Amino acid sequence: MQPIDALLIFFLASLLLALTPGPGNLFVLAQAAQQGKLAGLAVTIGLCTGLLVHTAAVALGVAAIFQASAVAFSLLKFIGAVYLLYLAYGAFISGAESGWNQHPSRLNFSKLYARGVIMNVTNPKVSLFFLAFLPQFTDPTIGPLLPQIFILGFLFFLSTILIFGGISLLAGGVGGYYRKSAKAQIILNRIAGTVFVALAIKLALAKR
Repeated sequence: MQPIDALLIFFLASLLLALTPGPGNLFVLAQAAQQGKLAGLAVTIGLCTGLLVHTAAVALGVAAIFQASAVAFSLLKFIGAVYLLYLAYGAFISGAESGWNQHPSRLNFSKLYARGVIMNVTNPKVSLFFLAFLPQFTDPTIGPLLPQIFILGFLFFLSTILIFGGISLLAGGVGGYYRKSAKAQIILNRIAGTVFVALAIKLALAKR
């Protein structure tokens, strides 16, 4: 196991990275504003589950495939972009009563969770980031690298849960005031759709 001070530095760096505006926290922000705090938390857990998938990909050498193969990188990112456009389409055609007025108990949390997982796993940039970032905090002289990478992945998971969870609570609370108005619901729906389109374009244009 890595020294505690090294793990603490990694954890603090992970918190700062989670705070930096990016596809993940913007996605959570849009979902929480659109459907409430609990929906945002469900998406957050899904996104963080995707981080564990990327950690495993780095530990097992799968992430290196996206670094070496332009075809694999392009295929995965375009799948992710198409999925985001699908979500954008749903947001744009939704009216005030098609999602905004749902009581929390009626929300499909498994669907929201899966949405977060798919959003994260289909972004090869995350795998490449982990491939470059995690090994910097490993040390082959203190033991096998595999458990070290998984420890780092869990800490990154924890830091992201904390930051994205906070975003969910804040955005869900603020969005709750606007969801009481049918007109505001539709406006927020269009904003969410625009965010999804912007994320799709950014992902589609991403390079290794």
